Amino acid sequence: MKVSLIIEIAKALMLARFKQTMIAAIGVVFSITMFVALLGFMNGLNKLLDGLILNRTPHIRFYNEIKPSVNQPIDLADEFSNFYNIIRSVKPAASRLSIYNNEAIIRTLEEDPRVLGVAPKLSAQVFYNVGTIDITGVINGIDVEAESKLFAFTDYVTAGNYIDLKNTSNSIILGKGAADRMMAEIGDVIQATTSQGNRVQLKVVGYYQSGLGDLDNVQSYASIGTVQKMMGETASYVTDIQVKLKDFNLAPAMARDYRDIFGIDADDIQTVNAQFETGTNIRTLISYAVGITLLIVSGFGIYNILNMMIYEKMDTIAILKAIGFSGRDVNNIFITIALTIGFVGGTIGLILGFMAGLGIERIPFETEALPTVKTFPVDFNPKYYIIAAIFSIVTTYFAGYFPARKASGVDPVEIIRGK
Repeated sequence: MKVSLIIEIAKALMLARFKQTMIAAIGVVFSITMFVALLGFMNGLNKLLDGLILNRTPHIRFYNEIKPSVNQPIDLADEFSNFYNIIRSVKPAASRLSIYNNEAIIRTLEEDPRVLGVAPKLSAQVFYNVGTIDITGVINGIDVEAESKLFAFTDYVTAGNYIDLKNTSNSIILGKGAADRMMAEIGDVIQATTSQGNRVQLKVVGYYQSGLGDLDNVQSYASIGTVQKMMGETASYVTDIQVKLKDFNLAPAMARDYRDIFGIDADDIQTVNAQFETGTNIRTLISYAVGITLLIVSGFGIYNILNMMIYEKMDTIAILKAIGFSGRDVNNIFITIALTIGFVGGTIGLILGFMAGLGIERIPFETEALPTVKTFPVDFNPKYYIIAAIFSIVTTYFAGYFPARKASGVDPVEIIRGK
């Protein structure tokens, strides 16, 4: 039978039961709209939460960990070599915190094509001297430009200009919590004492707010040269080397390889943030589960509507088969109805889902914990729209397939005789 004729008959049947057809299409529209809007919103939130940790976390961190010597003196004595030696109150070994030959290590890492960038760092434990009160804190010495490029440092500088750390000697960007505790304004000069007893004066050039309150109460930033001077160390003194990779999934293997090559400790992002990645995967799974459930429910609605349409159109089906339409032709007619509902409803749903995402993205979302976020985050990844379009066609096809198969098996003689 000609395709054009089948389409004409399907169109006539849909228009004859226009109200039911509209209800089925509205079900698809609603499901697709909610699927796209829900996934975009949930994954936008996931990216925001991931960014709070992952944007500031190196994919690989190299450092020297303070730990007890593996070989204790008693283990080296021949007379006790065949005994199990139990040692209590083992003290850490007198090892250096700084990374030896760090410049050569950085050059080696930068030459690796898998590496996006490298940023050296060191941390200094300090007391902020506020009158007669000392407030504990940590000042991170950073390569300002590398930190901004690799770890979105500028996104969390809520006041002042981050580049002033490089251009102004003895300057500091205070954590917002620490600044509030000291009532320090931009342009003020604060005093800090290092754990080595060195007392320095630092000019406040900005505020840093990560969204993690405990972190902002103690953590501040200065240039790596400023912190080296504070600690009385040379320009080669570095305690951490932070590495950002082009593909962070390579981090565990590269961390193991370079740990053995350089002879220093290394942490990879998957090991350090394993629980965080698990939470992200669970939230994404829930989003997809809810969205797909909506599509399946709409499919059952179409199935019921087509079932009722077939029951009410038994006479029409019998006449079609009596004048020469085969069971396959009747089957194609009702599948065409289902696919038309899925296509039209899915297209409108995708458009409304996109518009819903735009609307959510403009809803104000302001909190002190996330100063750089002004509206709700939405992810407009094209894959959500592709998945929604595929599911709208697939679910409506199967919703129409079983009623269509029932219609194709109708015996016209029995129907006409019954009438």
